[in-house]
Amino acid sequence: MIQTLTKNRWLLALCGVLEAIMSVIYVLMGTTKNGVVDFHGWNSKVMFLGELALAAGVCAITAGIWRSAAGKGWLLALNGLALGALGLICTYFFRFRVSLRTVSLLVTLMAVSLGLLALVIAPTLRRQRHVADGWLLGLAGAAPVGFVLAFLALGFGWVKWGPGSHVDFLWFGSYFGFSAICMVGLATRLHNQGPSQSGLREALPPLGNPGRAH
Repeated sequence: MIQTLTKNRWLLALCGVLEAIMSVIYVLMGTTKNGVVDFHGWNSKVMFLGELALAAGVCAITAGIWRSAAGKGWLLALNGLALGALGLICTYFFRFRVSLRTVSLLVTLMAVSLGLLALVIAPTLRRQRHVADGWLLGLAGAAPVGFVLAFLALGFGWVKWGPGSHVDFLWFGSYFGFSAICMVGLATRLHNQGPSQSGLREALPPLGNPGRAH
């Protein structure tokens, strides 16, 4: 999987940039006072968020499965599928009053897949003597637990907020900001470390037993 992600690290970085833009928009929507943005402007922002999510989802899916004979990043592809589904909802189906629970479950799936991806990659980096990177990814893998609990609470109504409050947008903005940092950070680490030692071993032909030249 490491080799696949290393080859496609520019797609990871692009996905992170798109999610960073989504994070900023969600936070701005969450801090907007009632009546400041009209209905048309609100819908335009939602549709733009959907287009960004679709693009980021395609990047994540492609980064997980493209140019790989083995060791595909299915967890990253799953993250991209959930992100793309969110994009479809925001772009085409938001007029049909899709429930907050559906959206929250999609973001929960993204958080779980991102956390598992980080936990799967972390031991590999530690074995390749990138100990600091391995521990950072391990921490990144544990952090989504908080987002999972928060979005389950939002989706199932365990947390109540007052009329006009946009706490859900702030949580979405926080998650996509965190995901953007993880994506760009992982792409940067993979770029800096270069080809993995395991990748080099696979590229080299097997050595025969040394013998005297005849």
